[in-house]
Amino acid sequence: MSRLGRVGAETSAGWRSFVRRRTAVFFTFFFPVILIVIFGALVRTDPTGGGLFTEPAAYYVPGYLAVVVLFTPLSRMGSEVARHREGSRFEKLATTPLTRGEWLLAQTVVNAAIIGLASLLILGLVILLTGAEIVFSPLLVPYVLVGVVCFCGVGAMLGSYTDSQDGAVAASNGIGLPLLFLSETFVSPELLPGWFGPLVNLSPLTYFARGVRAVTYAGADTAAVAGVDPALANLAVLAVLAVLAFALGARSIPQTD
Repeated sequence: MSRLGRVGAETSAGWRSFVRRRTAVFFTFFFPVILIVIFGALVRTDPTGGGLFTEPAAYYVPGYLAVVVLFTPLSRMGSEVARHREGSRFEKLATTPLTRGEWLLAQTVVNAAIIGLASLLILGLVILLTGAEIVFSPLLVPYVLVGVVCFCGVGAMLGSYTDSQDGAVAASNGIGLPLLFLSETFVSPELLPGWFGPLVNLSPLTYFARGVRAVTYAGADTAAVAGVDPALANLAVLAVLAVLAFALGARSIPQTD
């Protein structure tokens, strides 16, 4: 079987495995919907400065998308790798032509399909419930895909180094929650202390949020830096981090346990 055939077969198996878990399907799509309803429809934004969210509704689109781009790969990949380890499935995979990188690529494709559908739902609800004026750009698609690759790699590392599925999920939540709110998603940089600014730049999610905001929010700062479009610059940085995370994630997956 060719490499494409191996990846395709594993992708098909991974998709069927996800669809059979109705609870996972439900919460994958339900959690971001709850956030949009609470923050977008109930709390609401107040650009005049009188509310909890002081920016226009479209400013927070990267935050809503980050919920699925960040949490779904971290939790799904972390628990999937841990589950395979507990069931000694990687030992069985080691007897097949499927490599660790191909296995991770197949799982990443499944996550990309799931997150792509969830992102469409999120964008539709944001427009419907908050009235956000979103600028649609073709660059939004590669941002989502590259973000998925990046955090699938991180999730694979979490699943490889934690001792159980519960540990992988706990680690993904422990890492994901701080990143979600401290990566220029829901909290603007002006609200953070000055000393914390350089730390924000260490988060891959920061480059995702900046880039998505640049291509979806008309009020974003799109001034070129050193002659480079910020949307393309942030995508390039995110892509480098994604390649690094994917390579480390594939390398961390055990061949035997």
